[in-house]
Amino acid sequence: MSAYLDGLFGLGGRLAVVTGGSSGIGRAMAVALGRAGARVVLVARRAGPLAETVAELAGHGAEAAAVTADLADRAGVAAAIDSISRYGAPDVLVNAAAVNRRPPLDQLTDDDWDVTLAANLTAPFLLGQAFGAAMAERGWGRIINVVSQQAFRAYGNSGAYGVSKAGLVALTRSQAEAWSRSGVCCNAVAPGVVHTPLTEAVFADPQKAAGHAARTMIGRNGVPEDFAGCVVFLAGPASAAVTGQTLFVDGGYSAT
Repeated sequence: MSAYLDGLFGLGGRLAVVTGGSSGIGRAMAVALGRAGARVVLVARRAGPLAETVAELAGHGAEAAAVTADLADRAGVAAAIDSISRYGAPDVLVNAAAVNRRPPLDQLTDDDWDVTLAANLTAPFLLGQAFGAAMAERGWGRIINVVSQQAFRAYGNSGAYGVSKAGLVALTRSQAEAWSRSGVCCNAVAPGVVHTPLTEAVFADPQKAAGHAARTMIGRNGVPEDFAGCVVFLAGPASAAVTGQTLFVDGGYSAT
């Protein structure tokens, strides 16, 4: 990387925390941040996929560690915060972990609601409270929240999932209002329909998957690798004047 590009996008010396970093979009973002020079701490529930992602990062020469946690549980979030802090003070926080329960609304249970809101909205809030103010005190930081099309439009039984992601968009703006003057830029990323473990039910139906692809402007559904460049941009020096925004990485899905 040239000195010019490194000045725009390099993350050397930064510590990045990525929740949901063991699979899908979170994993692609974590690998991109590591390859851009950041040390990476991955947070997810399953030890096996976490270990695989740490190994992938190591293969790229990146330093990475894993924290196993259930972010739908407040005690689990608190334990994760404690474990993360052992690696240093995070400069970048990416909230990509999510629960994606999608029953029809009249079948949505109290447990579906509670777990979805806890994992998708409360956990990012608690992690932001733990690390965002400290970033502001140091004068630099980045918070990147992965949201959804369902934050803006209802389809596919949006239910509690759509509510949680709409709340996360609003939380992003609140975080930006609180900390941007102190050098902490807070933004959201809104994927389109992306083939990940969370969307296997959609892609198991070829007709449904093709219908979503036809709605895009690029003629295909998303893949996790589409999110590498955007997270490096939002996490680095080049995004110093970008805050409180939602970046749609959806192949034009939301514009049709």
